Amino acid sequence: MQPNGDVTDDGNERFAEFMNQSAHRLYRVAYLLTGDRGQAEELTQSALVRTYTAWARVRRDDGYGYARRVLVNLHNDWWRGRLRWERAVARTPDSPVGDPAAGVVERQRVAGALQGLTRRERTVVVCRYYLDMSEQQTADELNIAVGTVKSATARALAKLRIAPDLNPGVAVGDSLAEGAS
Repeated sequence: MQPNGDVTDDGNERFAEFMNQSAHRLYRVAYLLTGDRGQAEELTQSALVRTYTAWARVRRDDGYGYARRVLVNLHNDWWRGRLRWERAVARTPDSPVGDPAAGVVERQRVAGALQGLTRRERTVVVCRYYLDMSEQQTADELNIAVGTVKSATARALAKLRIAPDLNPGVAVGDSLAEGAS
């Protein structure tokens, strides 16, 4: 850092490299947490801004971990009503070039099923299965007990097993009726 508190040019270059390597991964996590493109973009941008302002204090080997934790904390603050973001307009942003059909249906089904979970369940599932964190890492990341991670995971997986978004053609009532017979 320079004496006036600004990040050095070398720090700017390292942050630019970090951002180029991590922004898309952070966006994917944000999208899974929010289920909304606009909110995911806002969440990612806010997390990167906060990471940049703390860049001099961030451990170089764990920039992504720091930014991811900021992102999860911002998401929790938004759910608690501490943050307010604008809603996306009806016109969607430009899509990346490529085969838009590849994987789109599956991602929509998973995102729809995740939206059927509570905020805590969704956050735990994203941390455990998308970010591949252990129960202890998830507990540390979310500042909750390991037992809470286990119970939230069990409840979430039970809901996802019967989610109509993940099991097309099977209504929730049908799957419950089969379990009763």
